[in-house]
Amino acid sequence: MSGQQYDEIGEAFEGFKSLPMMRYGEVPSFLGLVGDVSGKSVLDLACGTGFYSREFKRRGAADVYGVDISVEMIAAAREIEQRDPLGVRYGVGDVAELPPLDPRFDIALGVQCLNYAEDIATMERMCRNIHRSLVPGGEFFVLAQNPDYRFDCPSLEAYGFRCEPVGEIETGTRVRVTALLDPQPITIVSSAPRSDVYEACLRAAGFSEIAWVPLEVSDAGIREFGKEFWADLLAYPPLAMLRCRA
Repeated sequence: MSGQQYDEIGEAFEGFKSLPMMRYGEVPSFLGLVGDVSGKSVLDLACGTGFYSREFKRRGAADVYGVDISVEMIAAAREIEQRDPLGVRYGVGDVAELPPLDPRFDIALGVQCLNYAEDIATMERMCRNIHRSLVPGGEFFVLAQNPDYRFDCPSLEAYGFRCEPVGEIETGTRVRVTALLDPQPITIVSSAPRSDVYEACLRAAGFSEIAWVPLEVSDAGIREFGKEFWADLLAYPPLAMLRCRA
C-alpha cells in the first residue's frame, strides 16, 4: 500500500471532497474536531493534494507543512499553492521514515495516514515519529476507516462510495474503497486497523488522552438531502476520528 497508487491520481483526488459523505460528513466533522488553529503550527501528514493544509491555513494557522509519500500528490499540492498562494509548505516523505522536524509542531493531522501501515511495527514507528514532531502537550488528530465498520451493512453508494473487504493483514482488514466520481471512479486500497491496534501503538509512542470521536453530518447536509437520507451512514459510519495528546 505504497504511494504508487496515489501517483496515478494526482489532482483528481480533489474530487473526493465533493462527494456527499466527504462534503457533509468527513470535512465538517474533522474541522470541528481540530477546532481553532489560530496562531498554531500544523503538520499535515499524508496530506495528499493539500486540502486540509489549505483549510487550516485559511483558518489562521501560523505555519502549515504538508507531507505525503506520493510525488505526484505533492506536485499537485504545490501547483495549487502556486495558483492560489497561502504560504503552505509541502514535502515528499514517508511518515514511517519521517526525520526529526525542528521546530516541532503544535498540531499534527493524520487523515487516512496510519491505516496504510502494513503491520503493527510500522504503525508504531509512524506514531513515534509523529509524537517526536509535536511539542509537549501537542495534539494529534486522526481520521480513518472505522475499525468497527460492518461490511455487510447497507451500501454507501448513495453517499458516493463503495467499500469492500479484500483480506486480512496484521493490523486489521484490508479495504478497497471506490470513490464514485464522474466520469471516472477512483479506487484505493488501504486498511481498517482494529481500535486496539491504534490505541496500543499510540500509547507505545507516548500519546495519552486517546479518545474516539464519531462522525457527524452537518446541518447543511441535512438541509440538502433530508435527515432520512443519512440514516444508514450514521447507523453504520464507515469513518471514525480519534484525538490524543503528546
